[in-house]
Amino acid sequence: MIAIIDYGMGNLRSVQKGLEYVGTRAEVTRDPKRIASASGVVLPGVGAFHACMENLKRFGLVEPVQEFVQQRRPFLGICLGFQLLFSESEEFGRQKGLDIFPGRVVGFRPQDGLNVPHMGWNRIEKKKDSPFLEGISDGDYVYFVHSYYVDPEEKSLVATTTPYGATFVSSIATDTLFACQFHPEKSQEVGLRILSNFARFVKKG
Repeated sequence: MIAIIDYGMGNLRSVQKGLEYVGTRAEVTRDPKRIASASGVVLPGVGAFHACMENLKRFGLVEPVQEFVQQRRPFLGICLGFQLLFSESEEFGRQKGLDIFPGRVVGFRPQDGLNVPHMGWNRIEKKKDSPFLEGISDGDYVYFVHSYYVDPEEKSLVATTTPYGATFVSSIATDTLFACQFHPEKSQEVGLRILSNFARFVKKG
């Protein structure tokens, strides 16, 4: 079973439907025991960084998420669920994240001539191979909705980048984790392929 973490915010049902569409069982839960016993975990997210962190704390979900990742078990972070993995965000002042990976979440600058938020379809460029990106090509388009992006300290984490003004990190990957700024559940065939890759990785155990 894949656990989709419910902390009161985020596109939970669309992620669940996407995973079910590719043939895997997914359960929306905020029960730490269910999360700990899951074969894989998804941390989705829509909204403000600080509010999401406060909800994770309120529901006692900070340690379960940190432990799951640190145990090198299959994990997928989506949009804000990607950003939360890092040390801090500058959204509404300095806000502390889960601090699983060193790095900061910073904002796009409208004065650079960019529309903020960055919304709609944009391409990804692969920076390394990963089982989570199997079948995904340079230049494939995925769907974004965000005003902030991750600047990781460990550049070896970077799986894809995307141009928007400058180039930003649109996903990271380790041997057991994939986290992306874009929404695979809204990215049609490419997104479903990523969800399918994650589900297949979870089943391999």
